[in-house]
Amino acid sequence: MQGKEQKIIHYDKIAPHRDRWRQKNRYYYRKQEELLTFLFTPKATLLEIGCSTGELLYRLQPSRGVGIDISPAMVNLAQQRFPAERFPHLDFRVDDAEQLEIREIFDYVLLADTLGDFTDIWTAFRNLHQVTGPHSRVIITYFNSLWEPFLKLGERLGVKMPQPYQNWLAPADLVNLLTINGFEVISQGNHLLLPKYFPMVAWLANSLLAKLPGLRKCCLTTHLVARPCLPREQVLPEHSVSVIVPCRNEKGNIRAAVARIPQMGSHTEIIFVDGNSNDGTVAEIEAVIDENRDRLDIKLIHQVPPDSDDGNSHGKMLKLGKGDAVRKGFAAAEGEILMILDADLTVPPEDLPKFYAALREGHGEFINGTRLVYPMEKEAMRFLNKLANKFFSQLFSWLLNQRIKDTLCGTKVLFKRDYEKIAANRDYFGDFDPFGDFDLLFGAAKQNLKIVEIPIRYRERIYGEIKIERFRHGLLLLKMSWLAFTKFKLR
Repeated sequence: MQGKEQKIIHYDKIAPHRDRWRQKNRYYYRKQEELLTFLFTPKATLLEIGCSTGELLYRLQPSRGVGIDISPAMVNLAQQRFPAERFPHLDFRVDDAEQLEIREIFDYVLLADTLGDFTDIWTAFRNLHQVTGPHSRVIITYFNSLWEPFLKLGERLGVKMPQPYQNWLAPADLVNLLTINGFEVISQGNHLLLPKYFPMVAWLANSLLAKLPGLRKCCLTTHLVARPCLPREQVLPEHSVSVIVPCRNEKGNIRAAVARIPQMGSHTEIIFVDGNSNDGTVAEIEAVIDENRDRLDIKLIHQVPPDSDDGNSHGKMLKLGKGDAVRKGFAAAEGEILMILDADLTVPPEDLPKFYAALREGHGEFINGTRLVYPMEKEAMRFLNKLANKFFSQLFSWLLNQRIKDTLCGTKVLFKRDYEKIAANRDYFGDFDPFGDFDLLFGAAKQNLKIVEIPIRYRERIYGEIKIERFRHGLLLLKMSWLAFTKFKLR
């Protein structure tokens, strides 16, 4: 995974050759300019995020245009090409969408093919509110993930500008990220089935075939237009939060979890639910509780009470599973908002405020984490696990009639009042799920809760062992999928 510094170095190095790459792909850039000219109103004010050397901003003819880029070399070339004395309406600056310094309202904000370089798209979209007003429009163009192998091949063959490792987002990912950050998508479409010019063939492909159902989903780029819809003046209430941390043999992660879980809302309590650990996890939790008794609200409950150990507690734990731990934690929780955080910390606790914000602001009623947007650390998820996750995401999106990109991410957040509705109607599906993920997803869909997803950067486990058994649990997931089919599609 490449960090921001490496990407800045890369683009600084490539800046002197930017014109050559634009010339090699002049047909693509001409068609992109035509699309954006259609979407943009001339003489309006415009902020371009990821302006490169400034050509696109100049050609769109804004009355005031500000271009920002993380690469000082790119910005320097833009300033040389469009000096302030000759182009007083254009302004080029070094700035980062994820740490946005500019404070000015624009009619339009443009992100043209830049999302792949962001390390935190959620934060970048969040920051757009400081440069947009009620009547502003955000225009985004982005590459279709189906083209990833062809674009990589183009880089190897020297016909496309090389880029660092990119994020690959489906249009639905963009809609979801905009929605949970207070933007409403107004329109979207697809563009360019053939990005190279061939007489007649290019016109046929891009003017006719690219508009047909099915084929349009194969186009190189996606574009969308969005508007702000987050109330700017409304004061939203704060809520108390309960973070449930199921754990079994996670001694080495306990202190890190407590240190890294942020304080959220009006009050935050942390509830560890221990599953009969034998590595000192319980003693570690009790020590942390004592050390933080006057500062933090931390509780410990036992999934199997210690005094009930009859020599078969390990067998009980295999039967009960994480799902039972989550239910016991939810039952003991006093917060208005319930959160699940796996004790392995593969989902960063620092991301929990994003889930809180999405729920508090009403963008969704069941907030699900997704690990399948950002690049993962090398050992974070095995290849077969990733394939299975993608398969089940497609299957469950169809079964539940709501988009689910990652069914098995352990972090899920909802109001306690909505969880109580799910629990009250659990008999409709039965006690079928040792993991807890599907029990909650099925219940949320049955209660018509709006499900939205927060992308997280999935980390490699640094302590303890993976609890998932791929093939045995994979068969169990298929059985649960069949149950969902009978309940949602055969009713």
